[in-house]
Amino acid sequence: MNDDRGLNRDGTIAREGSLSRVQERFAPVVAAARSRIAEVFGPARLDSAYVYGSIPRGTAVPGVSDLDLRLALHDEPTDADRADANTIETAPDRAFPQINGAGILPASRRTLLSDLERHDAGFFVACLCTPLLGNDLAGQLPRYRPTSLLARETNGDLALVLPRRRARASEATTDEGRRTLSRVVSRRIVRTGFTLITPLWGGWTSDLGECAALFGRYCPERAGQMRGAGALGRTPTADPAVLTPLVDDLAPWPAAEHIAVHGEKAPRP
Repeated sequence: MNDDRGLNRDGTIAREGSLSRVQERFAPVVAAARSRIAEVFGPARLDSAYVYGSIPRGTAVPGVSDLDLRLALHDEPTDADRADANTIETAPDRAFPQINGAGILPASRRTLLSDLERHDAGFFVACLCTPLLGNDLAGQLPRYRPTSLLARETNGDLALVLPRRRARASEATTDEGRRTLSRVVSRRIVRTGFTLITPLWGGWTSDLGECAALFGRYCPERAGQMRGAGALGRTPTADPAVLTPLVDDLAPWPAAEHIAVHGEKAPRP
């Protein structure tokens, strides 16, 4: 494996996480999540489950990092499935002070393996998710390379979501709401900036700091702003004076540039 660029020897993107990398302090969190998912969903509904993010990458920070989970269900998620997922989300956050929140993304097996999601959710499962339960869908997905197609399908829709982010920024009335939005927006900006230059760099990383630094090599005029966004992604703020320019000034630039370079993401229903 090419550790410098996150690639396998054949130039394809390596799976970035592993249960063997989970730090000792976070191992009980992962074990509890696995047990609870199996108990609530069971084999009748659950095809497979995954953990992703800093915990399986071995870079989680106690009290700062969150627990991120992905579920592949046999059928399209129902309201009951989403309610059960929400219930599971709240338990680890209450029981384990070493995490700062938990999130579960449910989707059907069919959707994750579909042609439409092949270079977005499919890539996510195959390269960014670590198997936790069930049969790993990665074996039914291609090997991925850091191409313009991958860049477009993973982050070619920031321009479409910006109006919603602006509306949420203007409507946020609590510090917690503004912090959450600050975290979501800043991370999305950094990842869009990184995938803008991914084919030029020729590798993959999910580390926000590294994403921002690599972006700065190719777009030095925006390097400082992107480093700031990367810092916000790890330590978000409730200050509107920081959030507003993030949404109104920085975000539109990578959104437009990404489309100009890689094209628009294929529309979803």
